[in-house]
Amino acid sequence: MIKNSARQFRSQLNDTPPAYHGALDYAELEQLGLRAEDILDFSVNSNPFGPSPTVQSALTSVPIERYPDREAWALRRALASRLAVDPDQLVIGNGAAELLWLIALSFLRSPDQALVLGPTFGEYARLARLMGATVCEWVARADHNFAVDPLEVGAYLDQIRPQVTFLCNPNNPTGITLPLETIAAWVMAYPETLFVVDEAYLAFAPQARSALTLTAHNILVVRSMTKDYALAGLRLGYVVSHNRALIETLKMARPAWNVNALAQAAGVAALADETYYRQTLFQLAPAKQHLVKNLFTIGLTPLPSTTHFFLMPVENAVDFRRALLQQNVLVRDCASFGLPGYLRIATRQPAENERLVAAIQTIQVDQPLRPSGI
Repeated sequence: MIKNSARQFRSQLNDTPPAYHGALDYAELEQLGLRAEDILDFSVNSNPFGPSPTVQSALTSVPIERYPDREAWALRRALASRLAVDPDQLVIGNGAAELLWLIALSFLRSPDQALVLGPTFGEYARLARLMGATVCEWVARADHNFAVDPLEVGAYLDQIRPQVTFLCNPNNPTGITLPLETIAAWVMAYPETLFVVDEAYLAFAPQARSALTLTAHNILVVRSMTKDYALAGLRLGYVVSHNRALIETLKMARPAWNVNALAQAAGVAALADETYYRQTLFQLAPAKQHLVKNLFTIGLTPLPSTTHFFLMPVENAVDFRRALLQQNVLVRDCASFGLPGYLRIATRQPAENERLVAAIQTIQVDQPLRPSGI
């Protein structure tokens, strides 16, 4: 809680809880006497095969004494060619997270309402609340395997008429993908609502279709190159839309030089190595199938998903995570998603997946491996 002071601050800062995320918590590792380089991280949903070797080569030639291109022209041209759009339909950001903040800053204020389809990425609700908007949530149910009910969501849209709707497709943490026809129906039925479609994980769901194929004026598609291109340490993402007025609005809100030169060079290099990109994604499907099969074999019940990551019910996810971390294996407990009885696990390379299964078999926790009552 921030105490009163002579300076004024947004009252929403006091009223908005933080959003918790996966990945390494370095303070936690220090407290436990663990080293980051020893941790096998299943808690993040990135490409486990790492970036293309051409990325590392590109980074060595970046003149870091120079300011980066504030418009990221080379990267925008490369992305525009890949997506079959005009460069002016793109805004590049310091990861998808920054772009989501720019969207909230540009399009939300009190007394607007923002709809979030959950359980999902915690930043959507947090950034909307910080802008003074009222957050309304529709939450998929565990007894339906977290599938979205289009009729229920449509009725909610009709009831609240939100200024902005945030939806993650495929969704994090469930790995469930909405049919494009469902999104298209909502977009058409509610033209005054801005639909922010976060497609950070689209590449991991080969059968999924992008909302970018819809030419409606009220869609912003957000992508994260930190996930499928494995550039998390550099932070890189983009927004694309067929409505250039929306893109120009985001450009007015962004900070100058918001994407550093290393990230821009890495993005261009990653896009140029299409062969490596396709090969790594192709290897994920069989690796996931084998991992899921082995988890079932030892008595666990991973839930179906369209992505390489999935939910898995356990008795106490916080305890389960802690026990695995002591063995230098990190998974994501989903308490911050409102799912304290679930872990989220992202498939890694086959040998690493075997290490996860072995670690689970050897942990000693005061709970059964097979969940009860979930």
